[in-house]
Amino acid sequence: MNIADIISKEAVLDNVQASSKRELIQLLAQRIASLSGLDERVVFDAVWERENLGSTGYGEGVAFPHARIEGLNTVCGMFARLDDAIDFDSLDGKPVDLVFMLVSPENSGADHLTALAALSRILKTEGSCDKLRKARSVDELYAILNA
Repeated sequence: MNIADIISKEAVLDNVQASSKRELIQLLAQRIASLSGLDERVVFDAVWERENLGSTGYGEGVAFPHARIEGLNTVCGMFARLDDAIDFDSLDGKPVDLVFMLVSPENSGADHLTALAALSRILKTEGSCDKLRKARSVDELYAILNA
């Protein structure tokens, strides 16, 4: 699965401002709802419910909030780079400034996990988080994500 299959250029946000995890998830839910045709409240509730099971703060300033949603037909993702890192209850205790949100159809177990793995591979590639943090535009962010 390619990142371009999960995240469109319109789903890459830069200079995002949020003061809390809840505010960030609300903002991303609004955007992913507008791109996918889903109801914003449905997206937020599903992602927030999953987040309440345990933080999706991966560590090293990165988070992967995600959920499976009834009525969705395809895996849909977004990427956000925050202006200022926020507390995300991450496993390593570090604040988050790079966020991948992923929503998948309710019965898409394998596709959901494959998409999470594809996003996670980006972050395990040496230097990719630094490149994302130093990128100067949405175009550059998108290119790094799809390298």
